[in-house]
Parts: sequence; C-alpha cells; structure tokens
Amino acid sequence: MPRQPDPAKAGCPNRRAVLAGGAAAAVLAGLRPAQASVDWSKARHGLSFFGDLKQPPGFRHFGYVNPAAPKGGAIAMQISTTSGNQNFNTFNSFNIYILKGDGAAGVGSIFDTLMGGTGDEPDAMYGIVAESVLKTEDKPEWRFKLRKEARFHDGSPLTAADVAFSLELMKTKAHPVYQQLLRDLVAAEAEAPDVLRVELKPNPPRDLIMTIAGMPIFSKAYYSVKNFEESTLEPPLGSGPYKIGRFEVGRFVELSRVPDYWGRDLPSNIGQNNFDIVRFEYFRDRTVAFEGFKGRAFTMRQEFTSRTWATGYDFPAAKDGRVIRDQIRTGGPTSIQGWHINMRRDKFRDRRVREALILAFDFEWTNATLMFNSYKRTTSFFENTPLKAVGMPSPDELVLLEPFRKDLPAEVFGEPYIPPVSDGSGQDRNNLRRAGQLLQEAGMKRDGNVLKLPNGQAFTIEFLDFDPSLQPHAGGLVKNLKLLGIDATMRTVDAAQYQKRTDEFDFDITMRNMGGTLTPGDGLRNVYGSEAAKRTGGRNLAGIMEPSVDALIEVIGRAKSREELNIACRALDRVLRSNRSMIPAWHNDSAWMAYWDIFGKPDRPPEFAATSSLMGVVSSTWWYDQEKAKKIGL
Repeated sequence: MPRQPDPAKAGCPNRRAVLAGGAAAAVLAGLRPAQASVDWSKARHGLSFFGDLKQPPGFRHFGYVNPAAPKGGAIAMQISTTSGNQNFNTFNSFNIYILKGDGAAGVGSIFDTLMGGTGDEPDAMYGIVAESVLKTEDKPEWRFKLRKEARFHDGSPLTAADVAFSLELMKTKAHPVYQQLLRDLVAAEAEAPDVLRVELKPNPPRDLIMTIAGMPIFSKAYYSVKNFEESTLEPPLGSGPYKIGRFEVGRFVELSRVPDYWGRDLPSNIGQNNFDIVRFEYFRDRTVAFEGFKGRAFTMRQEFTSRTWATGYDFPAAKDGRVIRDQIRTGGPTSIQGWHINMRRDKFRDRRVREALILAFDFEWTNATLMFNSYKRTTSFFENTPLKAVGMPSPDELVLLEPFRKDLPAEVFGEPYIPPVSDGSGQDRNNLRRAGQLLQEAGMKRDGNVLKLPNGQAFTIEFLDFDPSLQPHAGGLVKNLKLLGIDATMRTVDAAQYQKRTDEFDFDITMRNMGGTLTPGDGLRNVYGSEAAKRTGGRNLAGIMEPSVDALIEVIGRAKSREELNIACRALDRVLRSNRSMIPAWHNDSAWMAYWDIFGKPDRPPEFAATSSLMGVVSSTWWYDQEKAKKIGL
C-alpha cells in the first residue's frame, strides 16, 4: 500500500508547476530597452536538458492526446500528489506556493507558465505563454518571446513584466522549496512587453532554466494590492485553463474550465483540459473514501491499498462493468516509499543503529500477509530507471567517488547495499540477531527488556503519521523493535499537525512516498541537500548532510549528456544507500486506476509518465463520454 507521492524529487518540471537563492543579486522586474543585436531567427520552440526536441516547429499536438476530444462533463477524484504546502486530507487556502496554510488541490492549473512539459519526452518543454526561447551563446542568458495574445482571466494582458515579477516573488517570498531552486537566478527583466530576459549565475544547474520556464505566472497588478505571503480563500487571478469554482473548506474544491481560455488552441494544449469541471474530494480516512467512490461521490480513483485492489472491488457496479479496474504501466519511473529516520536526533546518528532498524522490518512477511504480494522491495533511490546503481562501480563512477573515499563506507566502492531478504516469518531470527549486534556495537545495552542508549536513557521511537491505514504495516516493525528492547510506538495526528511537525523536523521516523523522474537535476537539493536539511519546510526529512551528496548533486545538475547524468546518479545512489537514512519499504511499477465507465481516453498513455503523475494525465487528457454515462445512469 503506497502513500500518495510527494514529487519533491523533481527533475523536469511538470505541466503546470515544478516540485520546488543567492541573495547577492537582485531579481529585477522593471522594463529596460531590448538588446538591439538579438537575432530571433535562432530561437527555438522548446527547451531540452540535452538539446534534443522530439516535436518539430509547428507541431500540431502531442502524440498521447486525442485532438478531437470533446469538451464537457466532469471528473471527480482525490488529490494523489502534493507540492508546496498541500496535504492529502484537507485544505484551507488557495495559495499553494507559500509555507503558511494547507493548499487546495488543482490550484496549479489556474496559472499559466512560460513552457510546459510533455509525457513523451523525459527532458523537454514546449511553449505556452512563450512562443520561443533564445539562448545567448557566450553566457548563461536566455530570452523568451511571449505570445501577445496571452491574457489573465480578467482580460488584462499577460506581459514580460508579470513574469519577471512572478519570479521575484518565487525567489524571495515563496515556499522554501522554490526559493532554494531559484537561488542561482540573477535577474529576470522585461526588455519589452513581450520579451523576457533571464540571467543565471555562471555555470548554472542544467535544469534551472526549465525550472524557471515551469514557474507559475502571477498578475503584477493583482498582487500589487494583495499580499502574496498570506494564506487566503479568495480565488486568485490566473491565466490558465481553469478557475476556482465552488468549494467547501476541507471537503471539496471544483475547478471550472475557462471556455474562452486564450491558450486553448496551442499545440501544447490541444486535446487536453477537456472536462468542464475537475472536482477534488477530501476524505480523512481511506476506508471512508472507498465507500464514497462506491457511492459515486467521486468517479476516478488511483488505488493505493493492495487489500482493496485485491478484494474490495466485488461490489455490484464493479461486477457488472460499470466500474472499470485498469492497471496502467508506462516507461516512466516509479515513486519510492520508506520510513525516513530523523538523523538530527542523537539516537539515530550512528549508522549501525539505522541499519538495525532496517533489519527489523520484514518486507517479505508484510508483502505476503498484508499486501497480497503486490509490491517489490525498494532498494534504490532511483527505482525502475537507468539511474539505479547495480553491481560494482564503473570507472567513471569511481572518478566521482574517489575524492570522498576517506569519509565514505567501504561498501560505496563495492556492491550497493540491498536490504536482506527475510524468511517471511515476520520475526526473522537471523536479521534480529544481527540488528541486536549492531545496536550493541553502537554502545547500547540491555537492561532486562529495555534497551538503553549510551547515555543511560531508554531507547524510544515514535512513528509519526497522519493516516492510520499504514498502522498494520508499521505494526510488524514496531513489534520487532520491541523484541530488541526499543520502546516503539505509533502516533497518528491530524494532517495540519503532521505538516507542521514535518516542516519543523519534529519527529523520530515518518513514512514518505517520493515521486521519481528520469532526469533529476538541481531539485535533488530539496530532498537530499545539506541546506534543505536545515531549512524549515525542506523536503530532506532524514537530515542528510553529506559533502559527497552535495558534490554529486552539483555534478548531476550540470551533466551535459544523459550518459554523464546516469553515471552521477548511480554514484549518488550508492552513497545514499550506504547512509541507511531510510527504512526502504516498497514500490509498484504500474498504477492501479479504478473509474466509473463514463470516460473516453486516448489510445495510449504518455511514454514516460511517472506512476505518481498519472492522475494528472487522466484529468488532463481523458474526456467525458455522454453516451457511456447515459448507459450506466450517470
């Protein structure tokens, strides 16, 4: 049963947003004269990490959409991934880009971006607000030519000054995740109403310009009288294909399609944004949510519970075909799930202690007993991708690792760490015996049934969560920890308290599911970088602060070819696995989708869509089929 992913481990920005700087240089939003020597004949219609674009200039639409898809109808679902300040269980704000508040689902579709991603390429973006982009040959400078027809929902023009203003807000006042991503942005300036100049620091991360191209665009006029840093339930002014419609705080929010959306006929939008209403329903309990789906409270569901997937779809509508079960597999990466160990706490700083916790988790028993053998054990931080480390390090990997040899475990230079396979009993004696030895080596002693830390205090662990559905899965681990003398407990808190505690790193161990990407970049800083380990709201839950990790992220962010990227990521994977910062849990290389049979869908899904993003693909590229709906009485 995977937790819905947090796509913080971003590489290429998604369709409307990025998963989430240097203060020495200002980001300017003013208008200055355009450079006379700019030759727009060399501009391109898209951006790519490595320069290659699959779609030619003037392409009509992406290959995974139906360009003739009808508009209309509604889709209702639950939020399946989060970014910014969103959480899965509730919302109280329409500002998802700041640390304060609990952001509503779907808000990203309100705002346009300069460019948007494509599911058929793991490292490319094509124009939306920007019709073209031009790179200056001898320095890290780009110019975006904006479409003059771009408009906000109130009819006001969207100009380069709005984009420059938006980047300044995101760099200086947004959620720490976004501020970290934009730290190497030097300037964003409007040279003309339709020309934006962007300047980065020398030798910038490879993906930064694409991160910038995927940032939301706000109205400068609107936010000149509104406080961007305030949590608010006032629907904001946007320019995208949807507006905020009806909502009830903490229960549901509807997005209403903008029928006269200025960009509806762009190649990047053809065949997409087909539903008149996209509705998100909120439930605090998975069992209640499933009953809601059975009762048609919502019509599309990505299933994250193996027991429900295996045995729950025996209700009449599923038996007679009114509800469809679909297992969708793409060439994209899987998300990875595990219990993150807060290494900021003294009791977890010894690597041997963390390995002992990993040994106490019996995946084979959990998978067979609780999850119908539906999952695979997660071993890598880059599962189901060529970025995963396998076997001995290659010579090229060793070149990156050698400068840190004295500070790294020997295993980094051998076979990568793989958690031991248990006997499936739920209480593997060999694994628990080895765990006990490691704890003893770390200076801990048994006093009867109590394991004591080197300082004489009892070793206690609290597993923090906001969803009780994973308690049975953690239960076996907790039981084994108690056998080792550790006073392990589980605590479930409400979603808002959980968000606050994880933002402030106030926990022992917590479960998190992170989205994957085939082209990771500087966004890895937000998940594994030292700065993110110290910054409130950072995604580095485990508190990894390793010079080797920071250095490898730098190499990854500046890789000039996919081969260089793969090599650097494999080296990083070896270091992260050796760190034992996470009790690796499980993953699924396909997405389980269940839906009422009222939809039409394209012939195929995007080639490289990640399993964690398929709900976004569905809500964007599928459509309401009126005849099917009539047939089943919906």
